[in-house]
Amino acid sequence: MIRLEDYLYQGDTIFRILHYYANDLEENAFAQQNPIDAVHAGFLHQIYELLEHNEFLTSQSQRMREFYKYMVKEYPYLAFTFKGRIKSLIRAEEKFNRYIVEYTNTYYKKNGCFPSVNDMKKRLGCFRDLIAYRIVICLPRCRVEEKQARKQEEMRLLYEIANELPHSLQEHDFTLVKSNLRNDGKESCKSEQTDTDPKGIGIAEEWQEYYRDYVTDPTPTGYQSIHMTVYDNLSRCYIEVQLRTKDMDDCAEIGAYNHQGYEQFQQDEANARNEVPSGICKYYDEAYERLSSLENLDLSKLEVNMFTALSNTQINDSCGLLRGRQILPFEHLSRFQNEVD
Repeated sequence: MIRLEDYLYQGDTIFRILHYYANDLEENAFAQQNPIDAVHAGFLHQIYELLEHNEFLTSQSQRMREFYKYMVKEYPYLAFTFKGRIKSLIRAEEKFNRYIVEYTNTYYKKNGCFPSVNDMKKRLGCFRDLIAYRIVICLPRCRVEEKQARKQEEMRLLYEIANELPHSLQEHDFTLVKSNLRNDGKESCKSEQTDTDPKGIGIAEEWQEYYRDYVTDPTPTGYQSIHMTVYDNLSRCYIEVQLRTKDMDDCAEIGAYNHQGYEQFQQDEANARNEVPSGICKYYDEAYERLSSLENLDLSKLEVNMFTALSNTQINDSCGLLRGRQILPFEHLSRFQNEVD
């Protein structure tokens, strides 16, 4: 079986790794009549094209910057960042194989059999976050002293900004993509009032079908963010836009939810593997093996051009192997209270 791990020890560039891995998968798909490997190879070719022909990112990031300029004018008292990235090769590979594993686990538990190839291919057609932009806001303490009141005001501002964003995107050659269902199949953006939303604020009705609201309805790991998928009409690709507060970003990036949630997910995944018979569905078996090999990588032993790791936590990634390739940030620091009152 062909795995990404087998290409990470020869000192190659990220482009050569992608080229060899994608081409070998494509040849294997043809030789073995494996349609899932064919989809997998196409997915890798898509990543290669994003990395190689990235001049369009200049135009894309400049159009995103128009909303940044709007926020600088309308919210001078807020601190905020606009971050952009192309998903890293390892994370993209993990996500592709995890989709197969998760979908098969769920399908088997519900139906007692494996999904068809067409069903799997349909599930794998939903990758729209290889490019993602994230807006993170923070209200300074000097604006609102009391912690809970400050959190509620940040929440109000987050939804206010979320309801302004679609107008700007449409004005700058982005098309909104309907997203009536969350990734887990639950309806999104339908809650009227929750503990995190005490004043009934939320996504405006006209935009509800385009957003996935993980703030009103967090994931089981506690992850909170608001997501929207749009299509860039100029570069002809999908991108994801995320909006969150600094507290939400901290929880997602460095908080307990990140580490503990990941450990619990791995345990749940292992338990599910024990419930699903092996040797019957080769697509599931191969995806699980590829996923396991990546989760157990010793990064310090890899030899990839522009990537160095002393351990699995001490990493300097300048090629987008493990950490996404940065497109921007635009950063805005809050002014002092007496400068804007």
